[in-house]
Amino acid sequence: MTISLKDQVSESEWQLRVDLAAAYRLVAMFGWDDLVFTHISARIPGPEHHFLINPYGMMFEEITASSLVKIDLNGEKVADSPYPVNPAGFTIHSAIHQAREDAQCVMHTHSLNGVAVSAQRDGVLALSQQSTLVLASLGYHDYEGIALNEDEKPRLVSNLADNTFLMLRNHGLLTVGASPADAFLAMYIFEASCMIQVRALAGNRDLTPINPAIVEGVKEAAKIVTGGLFGGLAWPGLLRKLERQNPGYAD
Repeated sequence: MTISLKDQVSESEWQLRVDLAAAYRLVAMFGWDDLVFTHISARIPGPEHHFLINPYGMMFEEITASSLVKIDLNGEKVADSPYPVNPAGFTIHSAIHQAREDAQCVMHTHSLNGVAVSAQRDGVLALSQQSTLVLASLGYHDYEGIALNEDEKPRLVSNLADNTFLMLRNHGLLTVGASPADAFLAMYIFEASCMIQVRALAGNRDLTPINPAIVEGVKEAAKIVTGGLFGGLAWPGLLRKLERQNPGYAD
């Protein structure tokens, strides 16, 4: 049983731990997890470059606020924890956290729909309202093998640029956000656009693409629709859903 860290960390770190643990469990609930692989990382408030990440080997549906491991930019533990980490798996995340101050949370998945579209030469197609949100802030990064090499980091950062969404070709999906809530909602939209695309292409019928001019105007429209809060609008409801179906993440 994990010992609660609630009284051993700052209030801001504890809140981040709760939200990040919730994000892990929600990824599992929506079926985007890949056993114990992939990561969601979040930067802890403060001057130190410290981050929270999943304990390696724990299923996403099991993760709690106290079980999350505190690491540095090298993926090394900076606080006592009985759980191991996978430093190699933090390669992608550390590159983005270091380059993007606004990317407080980085979410990466190997979902079946996401990987399927990442293998398609044309990438995300303008076939749905969800896809227009993605296309308004999307980068692509070519597959270079399992992400272990430090020299891949500059190319990852360059391909993401100032976007919210990054498609890792032949690999999966990645989103960034100012919070776990923002990164999660972005991933929900990304995954939905990929699922719709896979189903539309499987229908064996002529498709109706969305006018490129509409895609161009989506970025400003999205700010109006979400009130600038983005993930914050859906997050309370998602947490209530999680409490009904898989409580205990805030332990």
